[in-house]
Amino acid sequence: MELTNIPHLASSSSFFFSSCTCRLLCYRGRRTGKGAIVFAAGSRCSADAACSEPIEQQNVDPLSVASGPANTHCYRRDFAAVALLPFLLPNVDMASAAELYDGSIIQNGVRNVLTKVKAAGVLRLVFHDAGTFDVGDKSGGMNGSIIYEVDRPENTGLSKPLKILRKAKEGIDQVQQVSWADLIAVAGAEAVALCGGPEIPVRLGRLDSSTADPAGKLPEETLDIVALKTSFGKKGFSVQEMVVLSGAHTIGGKGFGNPNAFDNTYFKILLEKPQPTSSGMPIGLPTDWALTKDDECLRWINIYAEDQDKFFADFRDAYTKLVNSGASWRTA
Repeated sequence: MELTNIPHLASSSSFFFSSCTCRLLCYRGRRTGKGAIVFAAGSRCSADAACSEPIEQQNVDPLSVASGPANTHCYRRDFAAVALLPFLLPNVDMASAAELYDGSIIQNGVRNVLTKVKAAGVLRLVFHDAGTFDVGDKSGGMNGSIIYEVDRPENTGLSKPLKILRKAKEGIDQVQQVSWADLIAVAGAEAVALCGGPEIPVRLGRLDSSTADPAGKLPEETLDIVALKTSFGKKGFSVQEMVVLSGAHTIGGKGFGNPNAFDNTYFKILLEKPQPTSSGMPIGLPTDWALTKDDECLRWINIYAEDQDKFFADFRDAYTKLVNSGASWRTA
């Protein structure tokens, strides 16, 4: 996945970008087969020969580095570069620069606590935090308010994934402060990628709400297709986006194939006659099967059942829209 920060220094800050401290400004990484973080386009720490190794060969956990003594020339020079910044870049607002995120710290903090078994619950947190958005009055959205709403009936079971992320947040906050909204957005993208789904870029800089969002904003599991389309429409989502986001049910215990594999099995099963699971319970939710009763929804179900790459690409776009819905952003 990629993490991209909002704030950027002025173009006069070329020195800052040339040193290893570039990761304090913008993180654009991807997961490798070994779970390492690599920079796009083979970026290098080019400040001097002591750190001439390509970044993609440095499999370093920023959390462990921050919690112990600096063990590379690169990290010692990072500190020196930041210390000299006010003298080298007199026009930079240091208060803003100090607030810049190192996205890899957030990502690694999540990876330290996330497993495939826990992925579905963490992804559900995203939907229940962002799903309160109302495009009409601009209320709700991705703002971390879910931490005040776990006792609501519709959020039953979310205390466990929230506890998991709270543990991650405690570690991350020791290095840099992270909002709940950013943490949940990143964690959801990590959950998808961990289970074999697409890598999803996540913009950082969301602000948290200090209060709960209005109740009754999430789509109920028993809605028929007309009410379901109306509910998603009020959140600014099209029918196509509603269908592709529903594909998140491909992981978890709803019976759509391997509960730990993010793939297009969800749509394939919707095209079949629903069968009871081994526990005798029906597969999925009523809203899942409601999609099959609408011609427009059914058209997208067929497309995604036949083309997993298309599902991944469209899910990536819809997820990005979801986690940006209703968000308030910090300004540089």
